[in-house]
Amino acid sequence: MDNALLLDFYELTMAQSYFLYKRNTSATFDLFVRGLPPNRSYLVAAGLEDILGYLRNLRFSKDDLGYLKKQKIFSQDFLKYLSNFKFRGDIWAMPEGEVFFANEPVLRVTANIIEAQIVESCLLNTFNLQSMVASKAARVVVAAQGRPVYDFALRRTHGAGAGVKGARSSYLAGASGTSCVLAGKLYSVPITGTMAHSFVMTFKNELESFLAYAETFPQKTILLVDTYNTAAGIENAITIGLLLREKGFKLQGIRLDSGDLAALSKLARVKLNRAGLAEVKIYATGNLDEFKIKKLLEKEACIDSFGVGTNMGTSIDAPCLDVVYKLSEVTDENSKFIPVMKLSKAKTTFPGRKQVFRVRGKQGKFLRDILALEGENIGGKPLLKKVISCGRMIYHSPSLEKTRDFVKENLFRFPSGLLDIYGTYNYPVAISPGLRRLKLNLSRAMRS
Repeated sequence: MDNALLLDFYELTMAQSYFLYKRNTSATFDLFVRGLPPNRSYLVAAGLEDILGYLRNLRFSKDDLGYLKKQKIFSQDFLKYLSNFKFRGDIWAMPEGEVFFANEPVLRVTANIIEAQIVESCLLNTFNLQSMVASKAARVVVAAQGRPVYDFALRRTHGAGAGVKGARSSYLAGASGTSCVLAGKLYSVPITGTMAHSFVMTFKNELESFLAYAETFPQKTILLVDTYNTAAGIENAITIGLLLREKGFKLQGIRLDSGDLAALSKLARVKLNRAGLAEVKIYATGNLDEFKIKKLLEKEACIDSFGVGTNMGTSIDAPCLDVVYKLSEVTDENSKFIPVMKLSKAKTTFPGRKQVFRVRGKQGKFLRDILALEGENIGGKPLLKKVISCGRMIYHSPSLEKTRDFVKENLFRFPSGLLDIYGTYNYPVAISPGLRRLKLNLSRAMRS
């Protein structure tokens, strides 16, 4: 899809006014999340790869310009400017998979004011969806305590794009695979799936349906056992498991999708073990999320793997992030950058060009973050990396597999309380002396 017009109308109207009055002005914008959603102690950054691709290829086609001309609001000179439009600015960003917190710039844009304004909505849209899902998926993966989690959300996500990007984001955050075949093709995410209740119901009885499936996929048979009576379904699965063994194959697993999953999983484990099928895995699905998974494991459920759909793919308890894109500095008539800030109640911003520093303790654990002015001498690792310089890509995205490893290693470098799914831990994000002083002085000057 051509994404040049994936923007809000006011970005174009402001851009035309800038074209007339501030054509040579440059500005810096920060993309950040104002506050963490309920039950969240952290977020996981995702979407940078798509953002970089968008900026690299951003052009207005003849068809785009023809559509804008029909609006009868844009001047011919401005439309000519758009015909040669290209992003030529600088981008600093946290890499995908980085853990971040409220008010920390995850992405920083310094560019001509027109360029910086035009890209706003697409950047917000891309970052919001993918980071929202990645953050939810990371929580689900942590709750599963090392058991595989699979993304089954495609049918409930808000559109085809959301389903594909959500699958990638879930995998990035630690999920082991997806049911979305297109995501598998595009991103080499492992694809997985079993059968639906409708498959069982099209046969004369459950055992016949199981036999047909096992004969079709003798090396990859996972049987859904709760279409009619779960206890009977487990027995029928055992029958199939023994038949497969006689033919030199193994029943891979059974799936529980309804009822008391903890009790049924224990029943299934006992029955499978008694039948000599201890190697058969027990998969659980059915409106799961991190809260339900935690409770299941507290009940010592005998579940080996979880399929999580709607609640993860839509981040159902926090279906969007309060992500914003705010001006932090702008050049004056002498081309000198001047820090600016917003003073609106409950929406005050931090002025100036900033960096986020992460401080480690002696044992390698993260102690705190510091939001500081870029030039301040602050200890810690800077999290924002320059990825585009003067419109030229200077960053090579790591593989999705490396990003998955990075997320896992990163999360467990934080204090253990951060991983509590009820969001009770407040990781400290300090404001540096220089930034605090600039904000105070600027707010005083603006109010005087």
